[in-house]
Amino acid sequence: MSDMNISYDEKTRIFKLDTARTSYLIGIVDDEGFIGHVYYGKIISDSSASYLMRTGEAPFVPSQNSRDRSSFFDAFPMEFPSCNTGDYRESAIELLDARGHNGVEIVYQAHRILKGKPGLSGLPATFGGETECMTLEIDGMDKVLGLKVTLRYSIFEDVDVVARSVSVKNMSEESFFLTRLMSASIDMDQEDYRLLTLHGSWARERHMESREIGCGKTSVGSTRGESSHQEHPFMALVSETAAQERGSVYGFHFIYSGNFIAQVERTQFDSLRVQMGIHPKNFCYQVKPGEVFQAPEVILTYSDEGLGGMSRTLHDLYRNHLIRSPYKDKKRPILINNWEATYFNFNTEKLLDIAREARKAGIEMLVMDDGWFGRRNDDNTSLGDWKVNEEKLKGGLKPLVDQVNRIGLKFGIWFEPEMVSPDSDLYRTHPDWAIAIPGRTPCRSRNQFVLDLTRREVLEYVYNSVAEVLHSANIEYVKWDMNRQLTDLGSLYLGRENQGELSHRYVLAVYELQERLIKEFPDLLLENCSGGGARFDPGMLYYSPQIWCSDDTDAIERLVIQEGTALIYPLSAIGAHVSDCPNHTVGRSTPFSTRGNVALAGTFGYELDITKISEEDKAQIPEQVALYHRYNDLVREGDYYRIASYRQNHFYDCWAVVSKDKKEALVTFVQVLRRPNHHSRMIKLKGLNPEMRYKVCEGTNPDEGVGCVYYGDTLMNAGIPMEEMWGDCQSRLIFLAAEGSGV
Repeated sequence: MSDMNISYDEKTRIFKLDTARTSYLIGIVDDEGFIGHVYYGKIISDSSASYLMRTGEAPFVPSQNSRDRSSFFDAFPMEFPSCNTGDYRESAIELLDARGHNGVEIVYQAHRILKGKPGLSGLPATFGGETECMTLEIDGMDKVLGLKVTLRYSIFEDVDVVARSVSVKNMSEESFFLTRLMSASIDMDQEDYRLLTLHGSWARERHMESREIGCGKTSVGSTRGESSHQEHPFMALVSETAAQERGSVYGFHFIYSGNFIAQVERTQFDSLRVQMGIHPKNFCYQVKPGEVFQAPEVILTYSDEGLGGMSRTLHDLYRNHLIRSPYKDKKRPILINNWEATYFNFNTEKLLDIAREARKAGIEMLVMDDGWFGRRNDDNTSLGDWKVNEEKLKGGLKPLVDQVNRIGLKFGIWFEPEMVSPDSDLYRTHPDWAIAIPGRTPCRSRNQFVLDLTRREVLEYVYNSVAEVLHSANIEYVKWDMNRQLTDLGSLYLGRENQGELSHRYVLAVYELQERLIKEFPDLLLENCSGGGARFDPGMLYYSPQIWCSDDTDAIERLVIQEGTALIYPLSAIGAHVSDCPNHTVGRSTPFSTRGNVALAGTFGYELDITKISEEDKAQIPEQVALYHRYNDLVREGDYYRIASYRQNHFYDCWAVVSKDKKEALVTFVQVLRRPNHHSRMIKLKGLNPEMRYKVCEGTNPDEGVGCVYYGDTLMNAGIPMEEMWGDCQSRLIFLAAEGSGV
């Protein structure tokens, strides 16, 4: 019998959405049909718990006490709070009608319970079949405005998740302008929750930060036209005593790649209003009569097993219900990228030299990065001119690709399709194609502008340019980059009343481009990138199974970056490479083995000149390649457990991946700093079957040696000793195999 169910109690007017371990309740109250939030959390048995909305307390509902209607709105836990009608907390919807008024009041009209999960037109979203998902749609109306709002909730058979989205339909005869539309809003009591968010900058993305939730509004967001390096479209409410495997956690994650806001408001009554959606700054969207505006999707998850429970739920959701690529369940080819090896200074022979050495070491793909087109000898020119530079690549692209294939490697290529250089044939011909405000000095970043993809002719030019290159040779991988953020928000295509639509329309255009690309080239491995990890978000995972995590490839910096990333994303999505030392970002030198072990917790590849590295380092590449092939299925498909955090203890880092059947585990330990006069430390493992006996071996050679054998409960409760290693930045892999597993 399925654990997943959506029910409606006609008598109490309560909707109940149950996953295997969580319940979500919505109630309709009063004659007017206010839509209230009843409960979200650990699964409960009662199908009606309307008392949780406290409508039996003064000031009571408006039909019983209309003189204090404002007091009702000021405290009632709204499921989709309206605007300018008495609720002084943040609203979920705001608009300007034809008379310039901004009052909105949404009340219940109808509902539907569906098998399966409808898609969202033009937007990425989670998916599932009729046996995997159920969906509740609640229609609310503002009859004064002729406005219909549809709230959608989908639940899944295999993960404890509620996927929420909102659409707005104009059923009047006049246009209105949306100025705020949150995809999810929840009112709940503040108990002892702290706010967990992810912050950073270029080369230090997704650092975890926890803070107290004070009175008033606390928010993170981006108005940069993308999800950004600086903030991330995620937040979690974490109980004061929560840890990796215990305590309550509410996670919220936005499936969108543009401007966003994630906000918690603590009120006078010590309640919380939690909201997530498109950032209202620079957002003003005209909805004409009969039109529908669809907001992106927010993922909600509740865990009573701490941060680790939330992480594993989101990992499973994204692997099974968001990533669509044929590569999602397959090993990715081990690639070598020439960016840090050569930057712009390369030619055909240099690339072939790298390919030959890479093939000897077991590497499977050569990726040609920036500098292959136009007159691109530095980053000041030629973006938009996607024609091969034959001074570098004699005879063009196809002869190079054919030779690389004959050597035995696949071939991949880098694009930055959304951009244009002022020094380019494209810009000289079409300066009006760039996003700009007429009369103002344009803001350059990396000496480039952003193309106005909301213009159909621009979008078609961009797509055809990329497709023409991909058709010209056997190209099996694309790295899609975006190296600057949006400024000067002006479009010569959009009208005066529609300029506030530019940022959202831009994101929709990017989605259209990538959707077309993966449909025309279904076997293509697409990796998204934006100056590293500035567009590492769930929206991009819908189109590419992996995203470049950060331009910082230093193994120690990556410990913190990848910890924050793996908090919410599966390891299979995290673009990670072994690079040369001293590292090109921070100048640090780390052992080649540690660089490899850290990159194994991701897609795995190389970012170096294999023709120039030391023979000692080069000799380790075949060993690392063998480790990848030995463990990648486990890393890609297994459950992730965070055991220790260098970010917190400042000395060492440790994580594990455990197979779904608990028969295998791979533990990675990184000793960042060695301490004098210090002995081994006990590392308590997680996620094992307490009743299974495990053979514990060094992960570099699990098939050699006897290995010690212990019960899972011993390894988790007492731990295993991790001896102090000589020197800083050292690492070990420990492999565990259950007795009788055939491993």
